Amino acid sequence: MRGCWRDFADLVFPADCAGCGRPRTTLCAGCRAALCGASAHRVRPVPEPPGLPVVHAAARYEDAVRAVLLAHKERGALGLAGVLGAALAGAVRAGLSGGGLDGPLLLVPVPSARRAVAARGHDPTRRIALAAARELRRAGLPVRMLPALRQRRPVADQSGLSARQRLANLSGALETAAGAGRLLAGHRVVLVDDLMTTGASLREGARALGATGREELRGPHGMSRTNAAVVAASPDSFEINWN
Repeated sequence: MRGCWRDFADLVFPADCAGCGRPRTTLCAGCRAALCGASAHRVRPVPEPPGLPVVHAAARYEDAVRAVLLAHKERGALGLAGVLGAALAGAVRAGLSGGGLDGPLLLVPVPSARRAVAARGHDPTRRIALAAARELRRAGLPVRMLPALRQRRPVADQSGLSARQRLANLSGALETAAGAGRLLAGHRVVLVDDLMTTGASLREGARALGATGREELRGPHGMSRTNAAVVAASPDSFEINWN
């Protein structure tokens, strides 16, 4: 009976580390440290798209970090959202370390395409943003997640596109959801994503947030400048300056 239960548990719960494959652990200490052990850094893609907000990343998109993100995003290992959220929270803290937090903070996830959400059965960035908000609230920060952005038109698959093609593909693709202006007013905003490659998604998200045109987002009590935070930044196709 014990053997049958173990086989069943292996079907329901990840039996091997999502980062390195070590058996009988969802995420080993070494892979957890790769995500959350190092200090987050400011990152800049090269070339850097105009309008990209200041971005901080928790880790490089390679080795165990890449494997964990893909397991959560593409293979539905939803139990990894907590540790990915902790990593994202570290990147958010790094972005706030200079100016501090002078009011309530909103984490605004870059939305996934509707067809991608339908295929995966979940929105990975939104799930990670929720986990990050919980992590930051446990530390006493007034933080919540707000899905303020939505896609206003379909976009092509970004894989295989150059930096210039990604910018063109995403240009004008996002908009703020109805009523988001009122909810964003008076808050500091951090735009969040799981992964940055060329920065095109974050740049478009920042443009959409800044283009609401709503009166309540203007003036001294309106939304302050938008920063961005990601779990990982990719060093593969475009150089990332970690400074």
